Amino acid sequence: MRSADREKLIVTEAVRFFAECGFEGQTRELAKRMGVSHAVIYRHFESKDALIERVYDHVYVKRWNPDWEPLILDRSRSLQARLTQFYLEYAERVFDYDWVRIFVSSGLKSYGLTERYLDIIRTKIIRPAALELRHELNQSSDPDSLTEEDLELFWGLHGAVFYIAIRKFVYGEPVEIDIEKAVRNTMNAFFVGVKEARES
Repeated sequence: MRSADREKLIVTEAVRFFAECGFEGQTRELAKRMGVSHAVIYRHFESKDALIERVYDHVYVKRWNPDWEPLILDRSRSLQARLTQFYLEYAERVFDYDWVRIFVSSGLKSYGLTERYLDIIRTKIIRPAALELRHELNQSSDPDSLTEEDLELFWGLHGAVFYIAIRKFVYGEPVEIDIEKAVRNTMNAFFVGVKEARES
């Protein structure tokens, strides 16, 4: 097998291994599963941390769609329409056994991957969406006007959608629902709530 192909295979196998065992799983056990010597892994990756970094790139960075950022800012559509499209596409990409379990495992073991990914969500989705909501409500959309309460509103929305995946892939619940309908219902409930809060 060519070196590049072997490296890709190690990353692919490592994704599933860490999803099942968490980051406390040993590379020696990963090698055993693959039917190769432990030295083969370290021929391609200088350390376990280097392998974990490649897993992060493979599972998280490469699944991020750069079109999501301008989507959130597209004022030719309502913010509800934009966020509905984003979360439908987002769910399609991240409602995945490996993605969710590695995300949770990283957070528990302090490998820093979860924090880095959440920073992407914060800067590219949460803050822009909060500013866009302020614009729609005819409030100041100056970035300095954002409050923790503004941001927390959208973290709650994000969590409501993502929790479906947590229930299925972490807790092992038989979540057999129409994801599209669930996302649309969540968006509707969120924006009805925002409107009612504004009018009260």
